[in-house]
Amino acid sequence: MVFPANRIFMEMTRATKFDLLVIGGGSGGIACARKAAEFGARVALVESSNIGGTCVNVGCVPKKVTFNCASQLEYLKHMKDYGISAELKSIDFKSFKLKRDSYVQKLNGIYLSNLQKSGVELINGIGKFVSKSAIDVNGKKYTADHIVIATGSYPSVPKILGAELGITSNGFFELESIPKSILISGAGYIAVELCGILKALGSDVYLAIRYDKVLRTFDSLISDVITEEIENSGIHILRNSKVNCVEKVGDNLKVSYNKGKNSVEVEKVLWAIGRRPSIDLNLEKANVEIDEMGHIKVDAYQNTSQQGIYALGDVCGKWLLTPVAIAAGRKLATRLFGKEVVCLEYSNIPSVVFSHPPAATVGLNEDEAIKTYGKENIKTYRSVFTPMYFAISEEKRKCHMKLVCYGADEKVVGLHMVGPSCDEILQGFAVAIKMGATKKNFDSCVAIHPTSAEELVTMR
Repeated sequence: MVFPANRIFMEMTRATKFDLLVIGGGSGGIACARKAAEFGARVALVESSNIGGTCVNVGCVPKKVTFNCASQLEYLKHMKDYGISAELKSIDFKSFKLKRDSYVQKLNGIYLSNLQKSGVELINGIGKFVSKSAIDVNGKKYTADHIVIATGSYPSVPKILGAELGITSNGFFELESIPKSILISGAGYIAVELCGILKALGSDVYLAIRYDKVLRTFDSLISDVITEEIENSGIHILRNSKVNCVEKVGDNLKVSYNKGKNSVEVEKVLWAIGRRPSIDLNLEKANVEIDEMGHIKVDAYQNTSQQGIYALGDVCGKWLLTPVAIAAGRKLATRLFGKEVVCLEYSNIPSVVFSHPPAATVGLNEDEAIKTYGKENIKTYRSVFTPMYFAISEEKRKCHMKLVCYGADEKVVGLHMVGPSCDEILQGFAVAIKMGATKKNFDSCVAIHPTSAEELVTMR
């Protein structure tokens, strides 16, 4: 998708020397550039595509809008339980897509306007290093005392026969209609979110996972419950399966897996097997080191191996979340130009998977807590209940919550939830955990009744 707002990029800067050069116009790069400009630094930002990066264009924002669309259909199922007569006649997905794209375009314009208001100069093109203090963009050389790499990541595609016949999460947002059937390969949060959305919108969904559960790096509560919820929704989970080949068969795609022993025919195939860092930047010219996975090595202060060059966001391979990149970018700018030594704390970062229902987590999972503090020092509290929303409905979907506590004072070091509204519940409790709250602090808070959130302060 290319939006008219990006025509502003055609007006190239005449300056070639800056205090700060930021390569990458995603959320993290923009946050860093604007914050530095607020301190009076002369800043330029280099971007070759739509401003806003993955999150705004092919990630968080359009995904959440689509999640909301799918959720309307789930609410519709329960209308009759509340005495409301309603029926689904059709889904005009093309109309929905136009509105979603228009919203993204509006955000592109807002981001551009904010950069201009902050005095950040825009350079349209692909930036590549020519030395430790200079980059080349469209044959023109730009230099800076400080250079920030915030180029993000891109979806991985397997190296198998016919892989090009599938789409990635980027391609998902280009769909003009909902496929009748689709196979999604992957077990991470992107695969989980998209399979739930597509199922709710009417697709016959197959989910190919390499092991027996999804979201395996999350707490067992989340991994177990979400796997069960996916299966209960009617999605076909192909466990312990690895896709080996995709081939065209008429209007469909034949997907072979488990060394060709099994196959399924679907209309579409979607790869959600992870993301790769965008590092095609001639990093060797600047002596910037990367790890074995291609991520740029940084310390706690976003410093790379080369003095004066920094990296933040997905390209570093740690906590691939938009708010993390934004926070790291702002703190880096504050350290460089605000004369305050600060860095982002990567502990107790809350995150949500917009599955159906949503999953929310902050802090250590139970296994991590046991490994860190010892099993004898860990106590968990768990609650499983039916939210009041389902009190009079035929469907009785459960909500699951868990607290992981450490030590004699039962400091809460982990909180994990699956269920309706958990995505909105988490933020306030994450603040409490960040402040060092104990189970006693939770218990001393008067519950808001009747809500799902009250379970977290009434667990016994």
